[in-house]
Amino acid sequence: MAKWVKKLVSDGHISQDQWKEAESIARSKGGKAEKILVELGYITEDVMREYQTAALGYEMIDLTAIEGNSEVVSQVPESVARENIVFPVEMRGESLVVAMNDPMNLEVLDKLRFILNRDIKVVVASTDSIQAAINMHYGQHESESVDSLIQEFTETAIDFTETELSEAEAEAEAEETSPIVRLVNLIITEAVGMRASDIHIEPFDDRIRIRYRIDGVLVERDSPPKRLLSALTSRLKIMAGIDITEKRRPQDGRITTRVNGRDFDLRVSILPTHYGQALVMRILDRDNIKVGIRNLGFSETNYRNFLKIIRRPNGIFLVTGPTGSGKTTTLYSALGELNRPDKKIITAEDPVEYYLPGINQVEVRANIGLTFSRIIRSMLRQAPNIILVGEIRDTETGEMAIQASLTGHLVFSTLHTNDAPGSITRLIDMGVQPFLVASSIMAAMAQRLVRVVCPKCKQPYTPEPSELEEFGITDEAVAGAEFCRGKGCNYCQHTGFRGRKAVFEMMMMNSTLREMAFNSEPTQAIRRQARLFGMKTLVDDAVDKAMEGVTTLTEAYRLNVGGH
Repeated sequence: MAKWVKKLVSDGHISQDQWKEAESIARSKGGKAEKILVELGYITEDVMREYQTAALGYEMIDLTAIEGNSEVVSQVPESVARENIVFPVEMRGESLVVAMNDPMNLEVLDKLRFILNRDIKVVVASTDSIQAAINMHYGQHESESVDSLIQEFTETAIDFTETELSEAEAEAEAEETSPIVRLVNLIITEAVGMRASDIHIEPFDDRIRIRYRIDGVLVERDSPPKRLLSALTSRLKIMAGIDITEKRRPQDGRITTRVNGRDFDLRVSILPTHYGQALVMRILDRDNIKVGIRNLGFSETNYRNFLKIIRRPNGIFLVTGPTGSGKTTTLYSALGELNRPDKKIITAEDPVEYYLPGINQVEVRANIGLTFSRIIRSMLRQAPNIILVGEIRDTETGEMAIQASLTGHLVFSTLHTNDAPGSITRLIDMGVQPFLVASSIMAAMAQRLVRVVCPKCKQPYTPEPSELEEFGITDEAVAGAEFCRGKGCNYCQHTGFRGRKAVFEMMMMNSTLREMAFNSEPTQAIRRQARLFGMKTLVDDAVDKAMEGVTTLTEAYRLNVGGH
């Protein structure tokens, strides 16, 4: 085992079993064990590269902090930089220093030495930061951007009638040269580059508002003129395979696209409003579900409990929280851990968000009567080991899921409740018999997402006494804490935050809690009892992460859940 692998294991990023599994797959299928480790979702490529780089003695650099020198950049043609994902950083004597993600890729190094006819020295940077630097310093489509294209539309009177539009779009589909096609492509590329989870296109009286949701917060972009609305919506409908003549009803579709060498799925929702059709595109990054259970954000206790639950042979595990709280990512990470040749996994989802190899996924289609309960009834005849029910929405689905768990299946599902104890009373309120709820549920887990302090500009700070008092943090706890916040930089778009992590509230069922469920006791009583058994609330978990410097107390306050 290489030194850097041993360090990864000792630091708790991966286990020895996971490394052995990756080596075994590499031997049987070919390829590198470290690449398979990333593909299995046990670790991110950036973390692995950081350890490899340190062990091999290469320098890891932050490209966002580097001002590109045009003379140096011109040394490497744009086509070569994009094809090989390398970026020229500086000249050191006669040698050119290039940033690349894999310093052991000797084939690329030899190619660069041959093309450029000079000595090459390597520094290491993440793939994302290299592509961002290429886009910034080489420019895209002759420095075309969303801003410049919107400006062009605003200054010129380009307009479309419906007939012209359908004809123009049909041609543009093949040519990809229409201004509207370019604008839509640039909007999607920019949103992906800014790590947005959604793109919102909303019509108003005199303008179209475009917003991206980044780390859970909506950020407004420039507004295109109102006359572009029908062209924009039609282009997106064509991409999503939606009927462009229908304007009065809500519509849904899906776009598959490739941005900077990575595949993305966009779930499109269209809603007719007073001023026209409003569009929301949910950006589904397939890499998001390769997070790996260890990197979800569990505390050590919750991590052990989570592994214990998903390795049980039967029972129901409920994950609760509002839309966009990361429930799907958590459950897909669990399925990824369990997805082995000796296990049969079937899911019922509305809609299927991510396609998982080796798992049978069924999409709910209410218009033909294919509902959750109908799918569950049929899937049981397929003899699965593990079942994922996208959401328990009614009594019939709840009872079917419980019957499946009682007949020897492991069932995962989600509910929309504010906290973990609330899921018990929610099921009973739906009409599921209390004795069924009490006997089948193994655990319920609530989760939310909090923003993570930017690693590039984080600095220690001392919270106000009122903040500490709000969360009941003692002086002793403050002494051992590392409170941090970001001052704002280019890397985090001057927000002080970059990325999000989940906070959890894990309620493990025991005989006392089962009895309370059987007696249909209120949520507050179940919550109080669960806390006596050691359950940490969402706010407790967020405060713990703030004391570790991962997030801030302001984010913990934003959770706004009852009781802490």
